[in-house]
Amino acid sequence: MADEEGFQDTEFEKYNPGAIRNNINVVDYSRAFLAVISGSAAGILGFTGLRGFIFYFVLSFVMSLLLVYKTGKNWDRYFLSRWNLWTSGILGELFTYLLVWTFMYGMIHVF
Repeated sequence: MADEEGFQDTEFEKYNPGAIRNNINVVDYSRAFLAVISGSAAGILGFTGLRGFIFYFVLSFVMSLLLVYKTGKNWDRYFLSRWNLWTSGILGELFTYLLVWTFMYGMIHVF
């Protein structure tokens, strides 16, 4: 049914941009924490080269699985796209991981 302005009376999804941004920030913070912890673990375990990068991407994939599991079937209540849960911040936090990884490796195995 149309109203007096010609718009159809349909129900629209309403999103709170502040809440969506907050959820994305929580995911980014979690990824940063993962980068620091996994970088420390990789450095202490003595991973070098490709093994260290694979370690980071495997842990990032596991974290993505946990985030998708946590949001369940209602992911659209918290994020505009499910893609944000899978990929948000992975490459951005790679540099944090690399910094902590090389620092811990140097502290434990070089000095």
